[in-house]
Amino acid sequence: MPKFLGFLSLTELFLSSIVHLLFGLYIFSTAVAWDLSQALTSFFRPTSFNASVEEISGRKPSMEATIDGSVPPIVLVHGIFGFGKGRLGGLSYFAGAEKKDGHVLVPDLGSLTSIHDRARELFYYLKGGQVDYGEEHSKIYGHSQFGKIYEQGNYAIWDEHHPIHFVGHSAGAQVIRVLQQMLSDKAFEGYENTSDDWILSVTSLSGALNGTTRTYFDGMQPENWMVMKPICLLQISRVGVIIYDWLNIAWLKNYYNFGFDHFNMEWRKTGILGLIDLLLGNSGPFATGDWILPDLTIEGTIKLNSTLRTFPNTYYFSYATKMTKKFMGITVPSSIFGIHPLLFIRVLQMTMWRRPADLPLPYKGYRDEDWEHNDGALNTISMTHPRFPVEHPSHLVVDDSECFPLQPGLWYYKILEADHIFFIINRERAGVQFDLLYDGIFQRCRKHAFRTSPPPTLPNQHN
Repeated sequence: MPKFLGFLSLTELFLSSIVHLLFGLYIFSTAVAWDLSQALTSFFRPTSFNASVEEISGRKPSMEATIDGSVPPIVLVHGIFGFGKGRLGGLSYFAGAEKKDGHVLVPDLGSLTSIHDRARELFYYLKGGQVDYGEEHSKIYGHSQFGKIYEQGNYAIWDEHHPIHFVGHSAGAQVIRVLQQMLSDKAFEGYENTSDDWILSVTSLSGALNGTTRTYFDGMQPENWMVMKPICLLQISRVGVIIYDWLNIAWLKNYYNFGFDHFNMEWRKTGILGLIDLLLGNSGPFATGDWILPDLTIEGTIKLNSTLRTFPNTYYFSYATKMTKKFMGITVPSSIFGIHPLLFIRVLQMTMWRRPADLPLPYKGYRDEDWEHNDGALNTISMTHPRFPVEHPSHLVVDDSECFPLQPGLWYYKILEADHIFFIINRERAGVQFDLLYDGIFQRCRKHAFRTSPPPTLPNQHN
């Protein structure tokens, strides 16, 4: 029997690896194909012809969003393995949702770096300057204190009088919460006037607010949440990421970057011996635990959440997703063809999660059955609002009209039938639901989330 279970585990690992690899290749090839088509179109279309068409049609060339402080910008923060504007060519992580409003920013943060490091990167992306990961943090985790330099901040006037709306998908939601706590704690050297009021609203889309049991299926150890199992999907990913960063092929890293540049893993700085050290797990982010997966375990999130507050002047809204249902008292996937192939196996596995009986409970009142409903990446209980170790004020929204006027300091949440990537990457999958979701988010930011006076009417917008 043990041999049979071992065979099943290896088979599942093989299938998961193939599915994830094929999906990654699909994303990469789609981005390359889009770039090539754009390049060919530009090459065969004369510039003078383009200009005359724009003059006749009245259309202006594609421009960056106008972020001048007249209207609070909306910042879309991607999740794990995600990317911002400028990566993967013209591909959009948020499937083009940023085009629905003229005041949207889509930062590119480390796709596998820790919640802490990504929050620091997000601050300097907006304010400008060189990313400072913090002296103490950098010494503890063995990486450079300073990172990328932003010659000009994307919203340099950001302060309590010029606040921002944030929308975070998956781990991006937790990045926003950590950033807000850092602002409240005045954790950025040289910026003594920061406060939680710099953030006007937080929208969590399938947000990792309380961790996920998927981390254990992917390879994190329940008994030691910062360490991976010897053989697992995450170990395969770890090896690939280390080699990718060690080779440091410039054009490839410009196209997609895991975000570990501040760990100095490239071959010029580490050599062959350094690569061996990294692969053996003696150095680097995977050795110290300063990467995203430990932060997404239930235990890691509880540790993080114990330092995070819900602030009284900020509006909070959350969309929790699930692709499961109860059938004869058993939690099962709610669809076969409606779940993305990348997530189907995990949806099924997560419905059957059982915490090892010999381990202490992660929090008082923990029950396995509370964590059965999921969207293939996160458990639905994790996405509604911060719950553990202390539950934050919340309100389940059945009808939008019941929550207006919005009350700050309260987590409004909805539960949607969707898998974890339903509203990103490929908008055709969600169809009309895509527009309903993002139109609702942007409208709430523009018309219902404000502090002193009603927001100004935007051009081409009617009250």
